[in-house]
Amino acid sequence: MKSYHTLDEIQRDIRLEVTSCRALVEHYLRNIKSHSELNAFVEVYSAEALQKADIIDRKIKENKAGKLAGLIFGIKDLICYQDHKVSGASKILQNFESQFSATAVEKLLQEDAILIGRQNCDEFGMGSSNENSFYGPVKNALDHNKVAGGSSGGSAVAVQADMCQISLGTDTGGSVRQPAAFCGIVGLKPTYSRISRWGLLAYASSFDSIGIFSKSIEDNARVLEIIAGKDDKDSTSSSKTVPIYSQSLEQKNTYKVAYLQEALDTKALQPEIKAAFENQITELQKAGHTVEAVNFPLLDYILPAYYILTTAEVSSNLSRYDGIRYGHRSSEVTNLESLYKNSRTEGFGAEARRRIMLGTFVLSADYYDAYFTKAQKARKLIKEATEKILSEYDFIIIPTTPTTAFDLGEHSKSPIEVYMADLFTVQASISGLPAISVPVGKDDNGMPIGLQIISAAFQEAKLFAFSRNLIQNI
Repeated sequence: MKSYHTLDEIQRDIRLEVTSCRALVEHYLRNIKSHSELNAFVEVYSAEALQKADIIDRKIKENKAGKLAGLIFGIKDLICYQDHKVSGASKILQNFESQFSATAVEKLLQEDAILIGRQNCDEFGMGSSNENSFYGPVKNALDHNKVAGGSSGGSAVAVQADMCQISLGTDTGGSVRQPAAFCGIVGLKPTYSRISRWGLLAYASSFDSIGIFSKSIEDNARVLEIIAGKDDKDSTSSSKTVPIYSQSLEQKNTYKVAYLQEALDTKALQPEIKAAFENQITELQKAGHTVEAVNFPLLDYILPAYYILTTAEVSSNLSRYDGIRYGHRSSEVTNLESLYKNSRTEGFGAEARRRIMLGTFVLSADYYDAYFTKAQKARKLIKEATEKILSEYDFIIIPTTPTTAFDLGEHSKSPIEVYMADLFTVQASISGLPAISVPVGKDDNGMPIGLQIISAAFQEAKLFAFSRNLIQNI
């Protein structure tokens, strides 16, 4: 079976009886099996997906199928699916079964999309390489010695290697956009609150967003218009009207586009990425867009502020995993203190423990004002400075990552080196703004390069149209 680029192509072939939902599911299941060495999935719902495919094939023949009939998707192992396991890729939740489904999952299922399995990730979303998983690292399909990116690496590789058409990941500081760049696909982090977080295991609640991996802008837009919107179960979800994004993909204007000069000047930027970025600037100018450099002197403060704030929220959110109510409980227990200490030490991996301890430190009475309070002030300044640029320009463009996919284990001895992979993605996360990564070339070793586009809040429709036109002109 051919590899489909868009859901439109799939639905056209289903109407022409060239394929069917069952044939599609069988195709993806074969690919999952043949690419098992990539370690993208931690659980595959084979029998369930085939059964659902037969039901939807009948609905299609009766003209009763939903808008997403023929769409096969996977979910990151941080997103709940009722009566199925969800572990956050952590030993501490290894055999936990969810009692409900995430709102985003429910909405896709209601439109007859088929869920094929849960996908590997960094533990509780903490990582930029998908090497911090209880289930082992995910490998990049283009080079098995390279990382997939993180934390949603399994979700990215599943789309990259045609193991499903769409994946739902999560993006706290770049965990959809960065792996999308490493894998050469499209990855969207919507405006914070655009998609309900109900049913998402919390990492850093004021940053966490469900995001979408796809092969095309068209599919990303179609999925977002289904899963976005107000949810009474999530008080932080926005009540703003959800546009029909898939009908607003034609670019109607030329735009004013800003890029951050400091991002191009950093020594951390790989030369091929800088060249690809500069080429995009030239092409945009040729197409009639105004593209100008702007100064953003706060760039050096973004990463420290992000890690102080997110580790503080991790310390709070992960305190619920204590070995008492559910999850892993140590057998080496002599009293209540040893129950807590041993269960959490055995259950959490090294990176999760590191971030919990850092967060506990910055929230401590002696250091709260010195670190947490200052980071909150820095977040406000970064958000205001970013929004000021977007009040004068339609978009900010920036490389998605400072490098292309690096070798497995390359940065294992230095967490700071891995944290640097988030250098360009955390700005949109701190600001709560929508951002998308699109593929714009390859480096000298054939590894993908991503371009990130940031827009003002709730401007996903404009973001999709601009991104689609950019990809078509590559």
